[in-house]
Amino acid sequence: MAQENINLEKVVTPGQLVMKRFLRNKLAIFGVGILIAMFIFSFLGPMFSPYGEYTIFYHATDGVEFSTENLQGYDPAGTGVKIANKQFPSSLHWFGTDKDGRDIFTRLMYGGRISLTIGFVVVLFQLGLGVTLGGIAGYFGGKVDNLIMRLVDIMYCLPSLPIMLIISSLLLSYDVPQDKKIYWLTLVMGIMGWASVARLVRGQILSLREQEFMVATEATGIHPSRRIAKHLVPNVMPQLIVVATMGMGGVILTEAAYSYLGIGVPFPYASWGNMVNVVKDPIILREYIFMWLPPGIFILTTVLGFNFVGDGLRDAFDPKMKR
Repeated sequence: MAQENINLEKVVTPGQLVMKRFLRNKLAIFGVGILIAMFIFSFLGPMFSPYGEYTIFYHATDGVEFSTENLQGYDPAGTGVKIANKQFPSSLHWFGTDKDGRDIFTRLMYGGRISLTIGFVVVLFQLGLGVTLGGIAGYFGGKVDNLIMRLVDIMYCLPSLPIMLIISSLLLSYDVPQDKKIYWLTLVMGIMGWASVARLVRGQILSLREQEFMVATEATGIHPSRRIAKHLVPNVMPQLIVVATMGMGGVILTEAAYSYLGIGVPFPYASWGNMVNVVKDPIILREYIFMWLPPGIFILTTVLGFNFVGDGLRDAFDPKMKR
């Protein structure tokens, strides 16, 4: 009996199609590689560094270098002992030391940890608040929509930089501990950036709520909160993923700008932004390039990585973008 060859077509899910298109994008894969390298460097690198984030190095009169963690019989306050600051790159300090005598390479690791963490927390906060308010506005409409959209308009009109300056002054006047200022910085950046997410979600839900599957959920008596969470928000997720990925780079740049102006991550904590802050000294800008160029390159590279991944996700979710 002859056997018939039956060609079964492989069923490809939408998620697999998205992944396939994403993997074809060489820039997006390159961006993923950059981000993986940055995360390994920032979160795993300090485990292998022989120095601490706040370790200060000194030079004794006999030329021996020692640190606060390894005194070697030397007194940091002794006569002839000076801080080993602004040391050029060497075998001991690959990227040199900063103006306070700390190892720049080690502080780049800890600075990346803070910058990336702030980026993730701020974006998650913006998504949580924006999706909630945008979903409510888009689904219920009417007075609720009008109220939330007017709030969005107000948020767009608020100048973020002057607000950050005012909050920084208030924190200084009330003697808020330095480690708490990071939380305030993250909170304010999250509050100032949720409006664009809410407007995006609201527009998407307005176009989705009148479709047949939403009419069916209403006819079956599903609670509105469940309709929004289970049926509307998942259909908006592709756009949210792209916004979150590309927004991460923007948050890192914003944090760097705030830290450069002295209202971001406070000293002695390291972030890539406040490490670039040293360029305000014209002597360091001209003669000690190794002190500000590495953190600047790290900021540039990380933001490019997020943008490459965001562009790749956008094209993968909507292949017509390339046409």
